[in-house]
Amino acid sequence: MESKPQIHRVVVLALTGLLPFELGIPHRIFGRAKDPAGRPLYEILTCGLAPGPVRTDADFAIQVEHGPELLATADTVVVPASYELGPVHEEGRLSDELAAALAHIRPGTRLVSICTGGYVLAAAGYLDGRPATTHWASAEHFQQLFPAVLVDPDVLYTDDGDVLTSAGVAAGIDLCLHIVRRDHGTAVANETARRTVVPPHREGGQAQFVARPMPEPQLASTTAARAWLMDRLHEPIRLSDLARQEAMSVRTFTRRFREESGVSPGQWIVGRRVERARQLLEQTELPMEQVARDSGFGTAQSLRKHVQAALGVSPTAYRRTFRAAAATGPTGTLPSPDGPSVDAGPVH
Repeated sequence: MESKPQIHRVVVLALTGLLPFELGIPHRIFGRAKDPAGRPLYEILTCGLAPGPVRTDADFAIQVEHGPELLATADTVVVPASYELGPVHEEGRLSDELAAALAHIRPGTRLVSICTGGYVLAAAGYLDGRPATTHWASAEHFQQLFPAVLVDPDVLYTDDGDVLTSAGVAAGIDLCLHIVRRDHGTAVANETARRTVVPPHREGGQAQFVARPMPEPQLASTTAARAWLMDRLHEPIRLSDLARQEAMSVRTFTRRFREESGVSPGQWIVGRRVERARQLLEQTELPMEQVARDSGFGTAQSLRKHVQAALGVSPTAYRRTFRAAAATGPTGTLPSPDGPSVDAGPVH
C-alpha cells in the first residue's frame, strides 16, 4: 500500500508585543490550502519562548501551548511582527532567551518573516548577504542596523529559496500565498485565495509604498483596463487599447498605471502571461507552441525567453519539476517565480 506523504509542518513563533493580525496570517492561508481530495497540505502550530500567555499590541494576550522546542520539528518557521523586540530592534542582537529558542531550528528549515519579524532573522545572521524587505517605515533603520543584508524597501516580499521576507500586514498574505503557489502550484494557491477572499497573486516586486501623493481615486484607477486585459492575454495588446478603456492618453495611462502598480504596463502584462503559462504547464499536456499562443507569448521561443527570465528555468524544466514535486507530496518545492522584470514584447 502506498504510504501517505508526511504533511508539511509550519511553526509560527509568537513573541511578546506581537500583532494579532499578522500572527493569524500563516494559520489562515496555510490552513486553507487543500489538495484536490480536500486534505490539508500544511499543519500549523504556534510556539512561544515559553508556554503560556504572550502579550500582544492589543488589549488581550494569546495563550500559547508550546515552547521553543517545537521549532525543532518545523519544516517552515514563520516569525510575525512584534513591537517589543528589545535588543533585536535597538542593537541588532538576539537576547539570550531568543537565541536559545532559535538554536532549536534544524539546518535546512525554511525561514519566513512578516514585517518587522525580519529583524529577528537578521539579528540571527540568517539574512546576511541575502535580499530582504520589511515595512517601508522601518527599512532605513533595518539597513543601518544590519548592513550585511541586501535590503529592498520597495517590494512586497523577497524569496531567496529557503529564506523569505515580507513587508507589513497584507504583504504577509501575499508571501504566504506565494509559498503555497511555490509548493503546490497556481491552482491550489488560487483556490486558497478564493477560500480566504483575497487577491490570488500580487508579485513580490510590486511596490509597497509610493512616496509621492496619489491622484484622486476617480481619476487614478486603471482597474477597468486590467480586467479588460485579463480576458485578452492571448491577443496582441497595444498600450493605446489599454488607455482607451480608461479614456486616457497613453502617456497619462502609463504614468498612472506605474503609480498604482509600481511597474510599467508591459512588465505587468508579462507577469500575468507568465502566470497563465504556469497554469497551462502545471495543469495541461499542451505542446509548448500551444502554451505560448494561449498565454499570449506567440511563439515557443518567446515563451522560453520570458519564463526563463521570470522563473529561472525553461518551460519544459518547470513542467517537469512541478510534476516531480507534486509526486513527492507537500514537502516538495518549486522554483521561485520572482525574477528580473522584462519588457512585454507583444505590447506596443
